[in-house]
Amino acid sequence: MTDTPFKPVIYLMAGCPFCFKVRLFLLETGQLDHVTLREFVQGTKEQKAIGSLLARTGTRVAYPTAELTPGVLTAESDAIVAHFATRAGVAADTLPTYASYLAGVFKSLQLLYRENMELKRRQPAG
Repeated sequence: MTDTPFKPVIYLMAGCPFCFKVRLFLLETGQLDHVTLREFVQGTKEQKAIGSLLARTGTRVAYPTAELTPGVLTAESDAIVAHFATRAGVAADTLPTYASYLAGVFKSLQLLYRENMELKRRQPAG
């Protein structure tokens, strides 16, 4: 009997900037073939199924989430990137495309998100 090596599973939501950050890192480090990606569109049956699966493990349902070792889930994009950076023997900040995404598009999206949350906070309840 041959033992099949464990292949990490990463759950990604289409359009999520944090999910894209993880996917871009894996692409730039040549590790996409070493993981199983389970991507879904928000509001679909697949999202409900994945959310139920993650909830049963007691993990906070957030995306991206990765099963990096059997039965252990991580729901933090920086932790997922750090895991694969160690595996690849690279420093994430030395990757030009990944660094460009973080300093440009990702940073802008975070700013817009914070502004949106602040506007919602200021909005009268009703």
